[in-house]
Amino acid sequence: MGESVLERAAPAADRRLAYGGDPYQFGELRLPAGAGPHPAVVAIHGGFWRARYGLAHLGHFCRALTDRGFATWSIEYRRVGDAGGGWPGTFHDVAAGAAHLFAIAPEHGIDPGAVVAVGHSAGGHLALWLAGRGRVPAASPIGGPPPPLRGAVAMAGVVDLRRAWELGLSDGAVVELLGGSPDEVPERYAAASPAALLPLGVRHLLIHGADDESVPPALSRRFADGSRTAGGQAALIELPGADHLALIDPETASGARVVAAITAFARARS
Repeated sequence: MGESVLERAAPAADRRLAYGGDPYQFGELRLPAGAGPHPAVVAIHGGFWRARYGLAHLGHFCRALTDRGFATWSIEYRRVGDAGGGWPGTFHDVAAGAAHLFAIAPEHGIDPGAVVAVGHSAGGHLALWLAGRGRVPAASPIGGPPPPLRGAVAMAGVVDLRRAWELGLSDGAVVELLGGSPDEVPERYAAASPAALLPLGVRHLLIHGADDESVPPALSRRFADGSRTAGGQAALIELPGADHLALIDPETASGARVVAAITAFARARS
């Protein structure tokens, strides 16, 4: 294979729109052909919540979904290292960015009743957190009503923050995001980790590469089991031979399978 998805220039978005006043509070909108109303995907990029990773590399994946008939709204957000990023700003931005899609849906031919959240890696964590936001304790600064999603998808998601902290993923990235360990800030883990918010209240799909060395596939297996035990609607797809980045690269066989799986999940009526 040639250049990695991190190195290839992404297809241009149709529009770049602000959802807030900070330079990082914007999203890239891609629209399929026709008048709509189109189903839509809120896409959330990964990078262990750190500022050095932006949304550009997710553009290939978003374009592949747009070619399948979905409007895609890829949101940027303040990350660790950005002013206001980390706790709680990253969560505020993701919630505000998702809400903005519903606000602009009528003018762009988007069906607000057919929206799913999809994220990769740290973005997978944020997509499932967004879906379960209604279960965040009311006293938390990141609490609030969830958007009316029809579902959520985590690709190689960091879906259990306590377990990710135990494993020391990416040199302590969870501590950087939340500002401490589970013993130091337990209330933040309770509010921010999808594993602590089960059942999420909407159906969700976890997709993981069996050869992922950045985020262990056991996190997705354990989450899916816990979700089903709690009465949630969870499905799991594990892709043999796929690594962390293959899932968001439509030029790989695994990436093409992911796009097909998300298309089927998003178009399912239940």
